Amino acid sequence: MTPPAPALPRDTGGRDRFVGTSPKDVLHAVFGFPDFRSLQGQAVECVMEGRDALVLMPTGGGKSVCYQVPSLCRPGMGLVISPLIALMDDQVAGLRQLGINAAALHSELEGDEAAKIRSDLAAGRVDLLYVSPERLLSPGTLERLTRQPISVIAIDEAHCISAWGHEFRPEYRALASLPKHFPNVPRIALTATADERTREDILTALDMPHAEVLVSSFHRSNLNIAALPKASEMRQLTAVLERHRDEACIVYCGSRARTERIASALRDKGWTALAFHAGLSPIEKRAALLRFRSGEPIVIVATVAFGMGIDRPDVRAVIHLDMPGSPEAYYQQIGRAGRDGLPSETVLLYGGEDMARARYWLDQSIAPDSEKRIMRSRLEAMIALTETTGCRTRALLHCFGETLEGPCGHCDNCRYPVVTFDGTDAARKFLSTVYRTGQRFGALHIIAVLRGKLTDAVERNHHDTLSVWGIGKDKSEPFWRGVGRQLIARGALRSEGQYSGLALNQEVARPILRGEEPVSLRADATQELEKAASRSRTPETLAELPEEKQAVFAALRSWRLDEAREQEIPPYVIFHDSALRDIALGMPTSLAELGEVKGVGRSKLERYGEAVLAVLKTAQGV
Repeated sequence: MTPPAPALPRDTGGRDRFVGTSPKDVLHAVFGFPDFRSLQGQAVECVMEGRDALVLMPTGGGKSVCYQVPSLCRPGMGLVISPLIALMDDQVAGLRQLGINAAALHSELEGDEAAKIRSDLAAGRVDLLYVSPERLLSPGTLERLTRQPISVIAIDEAHCISAWGHEFRPEYRALASLPKHFPNVPRIALTATADERTREDILTALDMPHAEVLVSSFHRSNLNIAALPKASEMRQLTAVLERHRDEACIVYCGSRARTERIASALRDKGWTALAFHAGLSPIEKRAALLRFRSGEPIVIVATVAFGMGIDRPDVRAVIHLDMPGSPEAYYQQIGRAGRDGLPSETVLLYGGEDMARARYWLDQSIAPDSEKRIMRSRLEAMIALTETTGCRTRALLHCFGETLEGPCGHCDNCRYPVVTFDGTDAARKFLSTVYRTGQRFGALHIIAVLRGKLTDAVERNHHDTLSVWGIGKDKSEPFWRGVGRQLIARGALRSEGQYSGLALNQEVARPILRGEEPVSLRADATQELEKAASRSRTPETLAELPEEKQAVFAALRSWRLDEAREQEIPPYVIFHDSALRDIALGMPTSLAELGEVKGVGRSKLERYGEAVLAVLKTAQGV
């Protein structure tokens, strides 16, 4: 059992009431956690000593504790710079549940609410203030805040300041002026994704040359990472979603129109699905976010506009229907799954057309050559990640400079080892057909020629008279699609022209055609993998619960939902599923025992303790 929470000063509601209390005692009594995790302790110690820090932790790793705890323990108000309103609102709601006087200044505040925050600021009643970079640096806000004693400045989603980052926001660059306005205030920049180049750019852009850089492991053992070649996209998507029928899922698409089309198709098949993209009106976006945050089972079909600030911890699956442009973007997006630490699924569907198209548009980009080189290296790393035959988690972590000693054991390639074969002859046939047909046709036409299929295009171009006509008729269409896709991934083929026809990349293709370079290809086993993955599963929140405890857990969730609706806040702000699961397992019979459960701090015990104990008694029939 967790030791009893330490006694803290009486909560008078005033700022600085925790000054003089140790960070570990505040973590335990306020946040309900017995000790710091990973690098949290080092980050807190660094800030407590007045030093700057750059902290890299995976999504769900507890980055917010790194600035929230020292903000309370140091004199003054914590200032948190955050990019999205949804993120700020969730953080503020969660802190208020803990008895912390938190507030957020943003454009969607009602006039009277904004006036109250300004009044509380003037009176010194705010413990932590969340604000966007634009609002912070506006003359009125900056002037008001420079009159306040500031304990800590936290810059969340710090990768947004880097031009090399995947979500660059120019307004973040102005944050380099913070030391001028707030001298001697320690700054802590935090992000879940940044390679070595991006880290250096963050430190330079923020003018933090002496900051301590703390890098946690990016390995999230609760994420089952999988990538499948596209076959029947809608069938593959619904197969994944079926495994999470009563849970929250996110589906990422590459365009706004595609999100609308996929969401509509899912609704027709009986799913509660909403599209989310930058083209929606503010009212439509807010309505979608409110439904997502409400805790109901829902599928959000989105572009990357649905990203930072998504704080819901019980997303059980993230599915990509289009390939992200970099491992950083991919990792950030799959990081929205399983923030509560419970097993969750991520699936990337990819195809040769995606790869060829991405390379083509990058070549057409008007970006400077230096920037295109960086973008190209990241795209190639992403393509290599899809086609790797080894541990996929290991390959992903390598993109961030982290070496996993052995296979992860929980990605698709570890669970279902990849079968490879000598594909030299098949590769030569495919490349020869691309060359003989004039290097201007797409994969479907090439495969039709290989298999001796007399289509209108084949007949019109007289390709049935070529020497390559029918030389691959002993193999199926999916086989040849796999060969073509892997040749694109190797760089032997590229996309050209308005209609994205395939052409040879002579430097890579010539040695293969001459038989000078052997080609090992992976045998696509998409159907076998899908069948294995589709075996019945118990929802992860129930997986570790004995049957007699599942009814207790369900009763606690029902109570939490009613309480959340009453307060008009997301259910997970009250208690995460992981906390309810621990309560159901432990079945505490007193407030003292309930207070020992991880995630139940002093404020939540006072607010909900008696109600939770009553639910437990009712569930037991007492």
